[in-house]
Amino acid sequence: MINGIDHPAIAADNLDLLSDWYHGVLGYEKHFYNPEKNVWILKAPDGTFLEMMQKDDSPRPKRNVLTSGLSHLAYRVDNLDNAIKFLDDHKVEWISDVVDAIGGGKLRSFNDPEGNMLQVVQR
Repeated sequence: MINGIDHPAIAADNLDLLSDWYHGVLGYEKHFYNPEKNVWILKAPDGTFLEMMQKDDSPRPKRNVLTSGLSHLAYRVDNLDNAIKFLDDHKVEWISDVVDAIGGGKLRSFNDPEGNMLQVVQR
């Protein structure tokens, strides 16, 4: 019945700036924009989607990797060292050192410009 994940979604403080960052830094294509709902569908190089929408007036809860609910997005990379150097060049905010990934491999965690936790993982 379920084939896999179609898309995660991020409610952005600043939709244009965050969509531009995912496009410019992480390589997402701005695939589709719905002006009535103020929502972008971004497409990754591997064809997966990410929905980006303007947040409402609710306050952002303080989160960490173990807070209930969806925790982070992890991006698989072919070469972790190259990914770290690329992201260093874009001045990402690292929130961890390189650590062992559960199930094998290595990863490093960072925040996007609005504080959403992301990871790069090499398996």
